[in-house]
Amino acid sequence: MALIASGAVVVIGLAVAYPGPMVSPGALMRGHAEIENDCFACHAPWRGAASQRCTRCHRVPDIGLRTTRGAPLAQRNLKVSFHQQLIEQDCVACHSDHEGPKLTERSRKPFSHALLRPSARQSCGGCHAAPSDQIHRDLTVGCARCHPTDRWRPAQFDHAMLAQAEQQQCEACHRPPADDLHRPVKSYCQQCHSQKRWKPATFDHAQRFVLDADHNAPCATCHTGDDIRRASCYGCHAHQPEPIRVKHFEEGIRDLEHCARCHRDPRAEAQGGDT
Repeated sequence: MALIASGAVVVIGLAVAYPGPMVSPGALMRGHAEIENDCFACHAPWRGAASQRCTRCHRVPDIGLRTTRGAPLAQRNLKVSFHQQLIEQDCVACHSDHEGPKLTERSRKPFSHALLRPSARQSCGGCHAAPSDQIHRDLTVGCARCHPTDRWRPAQFDHAMLAQAEQQQCEACHRPPADDLHRPVKSYCQQCHSQKRWKPATFDHAQRFVLDADHNAPCATCHTGDDIRRASCYGCHAHQPEPIRVKHFEEGIRDLEHCARCHRDPRAEAQGGDT
């Protein structure tokens, strides 16, 4: 017991004689180097750092706008002055004068947007630079529609926020699939895919034309020019324009551009009937 008491006396004595090495969590930041040996400029005895002492030098209306001596800050280094929008002036909630050892840097609290007034939380552009990529450049809504205030990712994106013209340009943001099915298709993703999710796709080829064993051809055979909205049967040697025209004209059929309107299932025709 006496040994413990003696040790406590030694520690207290060293703290009084050498408060810096014994108590300080690290060197002060460069801006406060002038008060390196004046602990009580920021700390209240036995209570630690106090925000009220910060504002003796850092006037709240000037934070982010002027130095403690009243000189305007260089505009090129200034994004916004948001300290005036805090719900309370609790400096130590975000700031530490002491740089501290690197091992403790990750334990420091990051800035919480909950400290801002509700009206200021929606003005993201006041502090953050807007992303310059294609998807963000065309948006006209606020960041909060997709991003929470506690993290940037993951975001909850809704394509309805894009202009109507941009909603049709999927490839501006999305990399086209490289598989055999999608490779010939250059656009028109919305014909098969929803803007809510990529899978499941809604396209069923059999609803328009059944691809039986005789018609299981590459897409470009029927959909020429990478345009899947149009189809032509004339890409196959068995369907040449002139014989088709003569046969259909004999039956009074003049529309020869939309074969699948009448001939949707080759299997039915092979059995002697149309669908």
